[in-house]
Amino acid sequence: MIGGGSWATALVKVLNENKHIVNWWIRNSEIRKSLKEHGNNSRYISSIFFEKNLISVQEDLIDTARKADVIFLATPSAFVKETLSVLHPQDFKNKVIVSAVKGMIPGDNLVMADFFQQHYDVPNNRFIVVSGPCHAEEVALEKLSYLTIACPDASNAKMIASWLHCRYMKTNTSDDIFGTEYSAVLKNVYAITSGICNGLAYGDNFQAVLISNAIEEIERFVKAVHPITRDIKDSAYLGDLLVTAYSQFSRNRNFGNMIGKGYSVKSAQLEMNMVAEGYYATACINAVNKKYNVDMPIANATYNILYQKFSPVLEIRLLTERLK
Repeated sequence: MIGGGSWATALVKVLNENKHIVNWWIRNSEIRKSLKEHGNNSRYISSIFFEKNLISVQEDLIDTARKADVIFLATPSAFVKETLSVLHPQDFKNKVIVSAVKGMIPGDNLVMADFFQQHYDVPNNRFIVVSGPCHAEEVALEKLSYLTIACPDASNAKMIASWLHCRYMKTNTSDDIFGTEYSAVLKNVYAITSGICNGLAYGDNFQAVLISNAIEEIERFVKAVHPITRDIKDSAYLGDLLVTAYSQFSRNRNFGNMIGKGYSVKSAQLEMNMVAEGYYATACINAVNKKYNVDMPIANATYNILYQKFSPVLEIRLLTERLK
């Protein structure tokens, strides 16, 4: 496992539930110390306590990657490129890569499947996407949750699905790595929009219309980027959008709520303890869509507010005229 945040912590909990021993690389020395001494992550979801014989806390990323057959990645997308910069294609050769990253590489504007293929020669049949709807905080509470495990190779998808299936986690498999990845990216963008609207005191009636239109934007976009047969109402698409747009645990919604209440982007980022993936995703999607030219009024409005510094009040008022 590469990553020391809340989602990495929750995934290690699930893997341990099935008695998998996890070599866990974490950059933060305080978190490593806490796990070694007390068996918990002092910074993220500290309520989870691990059996020390089921985790091996690692400091050397190169050594951790080279001795693994399966590598889970659960770091914020903005830090993936820097984190993995010490590794080379040979370090990933013949390994299965499992991405629990819910974003794109800023600047490169690549989803993780494309990034690993272009930079590390990882073929799509050995690249797996883990998608929700699933909040780490509810996994910690052992609330019944569902994951979709996507990979073109059905045997690899089933293997990881079995590893993550437990008494409070059900798993499904899919072959749609690009659809599930782009949906996971976009739902964070729309969760920010939902939060902005909440901060501006729009009600539940409007939120329902907003999210109904958002899933239509997702469908149009993923159909343009990766045109295969899929049911956008499946939980990996619609379900993930709903939980991220509505949940109290959604950092993207909370970030948007602050923007709607008048915070600047910088002040909202400083107040949050965790990364709002949707902030970076908004710029990435805007750049990618210059190629596809999909009609995306909600995503465009969010971009204008976050990056063009347009007034949230005026931009959302204009958006309301585009929704149906």
